[in-house]
Amino acid sequence: MTAPALLTDLRGFSSIPPFPDDVSCAPLLKLSFKKLLGGDAGESNRLFEASKQLGFFYLDLCDSLEGDSILKDVDKLFKVGEQFFDLDVAEKQKYDISGDKSYFGYKGYGKAIIDKEGTPDRNEFYNVSKDDILALSPPLPAPDVLSHNRPLFSSFIHSSHSILSLLLTHLNHHLHLPPGTLTSLHRLTAPSGDQARLLKVPPQDPATAQLAFGAHTDFGSLTLLFNRVGGLQVLPPPTSPDQQPEWLFVRPLPGCAIVNLGDAMTKFTGGLLRSSFHRVVLAPGEQAKVAKYSVVYFARPEDDVLLRRLGGGDVIPGLEEGETEEAVPSKEWVLRRALGRRVGGNVEEGWSGTESMGSGK
Repeated sequence: MTAPALLTDLRGFSSIPPFPDDVSCAPLLKLSFKKLLGGDAGESNRLFEASKQLGFFYLDLCDSLEGDSILKDVDKLFKVGEQFFDLDVAEKQKYDISGDKSYFGYKGYGKAIIDKEGTPDRNEFYNVSKDDILALSPPLPAPDVLSHNRPLFSSFIHSSHSILSLLLTHLNHHLHLPPGTLTSLHRLTAPSGDQARLLKVPPQDPATAQLAFGAHTDFGSLTLLFNRVGGLQVLPPPTSPDQQPEWLFVRPLPGCAIVNLGDAMTKFTGGLLRSSFHRVVLAPGEQAKVAKYSVVYFARPEDDVLLRRLGGGDVIPGLEEGETEEAVPSKEWVLRRALGRRVGGNVEEGWSGTESMGSGK
């Protein structure tokens, strides 16, 4: 099964300029989905270490039937994304429902900000609600190109959720939590802010290029990213007190998803697991001349889950004497973080993540 999956994904990579070899890249571990699926103890240990140290890693999906299935869905979704973003701006704007306090639907180019000074972003995306696709909530308006592909989104959501549930099960084991603790907070059929995203970052003139996405942490639990053009950068923690943090590129790899942990996992573990800063800049080399498309799945805790450190184990650090922590419902946390970065939103709430919590212990 290895060759078909790899060839399917390489078709997307072969049509774009190669990622250059002369740029500094983050040292992400490459984990095998097949080994994790088979309960390989060594691979599970590597997952836990990656989650503590950087909170970013590659997940190789080429070596299993399940991985092959999601890679085929992703290949189709890249094409759906291109069709959607080719629509007229006026047509796409019909599906911007942020005025209804929703982060689903369309977000236009320059309609969010990349910093506290209000600099507009340089990307556009469409968020597809898991609850909508699985009929857990009333259907949201959507253009025909997306409505006609609801079965494809359903397949992608089911596969993504299955993969992320496996990762949560491994992390649950290493955290010495009661069996099923983390997965019980992320049930597929429970209302949540889970979403699939189609994303486009147009090419920019290098002389006037700005950040496409500003520095941020993800505010959910786990993110599954599929991209083919570079531009994503992560800020690894310093390895010594006198070292200055340095932004490093994350090289896209055929057949691999880029997985990162979000703020919810940092909150659940009292800072033990890391939600790292990342951003999107102009792609390096010749890739700067082409549009960057991505397909993403964001897994978030169920709406009514309180984001606070979990009990029941002996690995997660407890509160220090006199220390208190906020216990905010997941839905409230996601809404204030997602809408805070829209133009006209509450800037302070949009930037208030878990950056102050220690991690990587």
